Amino acid sequence: MIGPSSYLGWKIDYANPPGEPALLDPGSMHWRVYKNPIALAVGGVAAVLLEFAEPRIRSGVWDHSTFKADSIGRAMRTGTAALIGVYGPASAARRVIQGVTHMHERVSGETPGGQAYTALDPELLNWVAATAVYGFVSAYDRFVAPLTEAEKTRFYEEAAPVARLYGATDSPGSEAEFMAMLQALSPRFEPHPIVDEFLETIASGKAAPVVPRPLHRALARAAVSLLPPMVRETLALGRAYDLTGMDAAALKTAGRLADRIALRSAPPCQASMRLGLPYDFLYQSEAERRRLLEASRQG
Repeated sequence: MIGPSSYLGWKIDYANPPGEPALLDPGSMHWRVYKNPIALAVGGVAAVLLEFAEPRIRSGVWDHSTFKADSIGRAMRTGTAALIGVYGPASAARRVIQGVTHMHERVSGETPGGQAYTALDPELLNWVAATAVYGFVSAYDRFVAPLTEAEKTRFYEEAAPVARLYGATDSPGSEAEFMAMLQALSPRFEPHPIVDEFLETIASGKAAPVVPRPLHRALARAAVSLLPPMVRETLALGRAYDLTGMDAAALKTAGRLADRIALRSAPPCQASMRLGLPYDFLYQSEAERRRLLEASRQG
């Protein structure tokens, strides 16, 4: 997982300035989960599907971004912003988030069904932020390593401060609270051909041509498998999107392998070094991570 060198024209440097903290602590669940590219890929696609179920969000993304012409590039840029929010120096993260907010100020319109929308609507910002949390933590739990309920809840709770920087006013503090938010919003959900088009693009392998295409198809099905049954039914994602045993096995193997490989040039490793920790800090045992954190705080 090598991070892009720029975002919105700003140079990204996860290693500098030395000692500048991130928005989230290196001992957080976010630092643990976000280091895994399989969790980010599967969870990110699931989040987009949940967002596209809501017609105002779907229209806003489709009509006011590059998603229609460059869905892969747009998704990767969104992923980069998420990585900066977790691993980047806090000052850089705030600058990027402010840039995203400025872009959202120009987004408003009307859905084909006549619903007015604006990207700064708190209800929509709340849902977008919540879907990312649900997608990433669910994907890590399912395809990388099982998490306890306490660990999942920690992940939800940690997300709230960053979500507020994006303009969210209500961030679910647990999976149960996420499901309650989904239930309240679900009467608006509807199927749309854009959902199928997006999944076909993911399954095509265009995002990473060097990765075998079957793994891309597995990724699309895995993302669908994370959707609450009611959402999958509403989006009309039928048996063609069922996750097979072979799909699940391939993704779990890739996810567990990725969780053990520390690339010095990747954002999690660069951020660890920025804070005076070993580059492979996040890839060590939980006990060793605690020891290293305690030593860095005392030193």
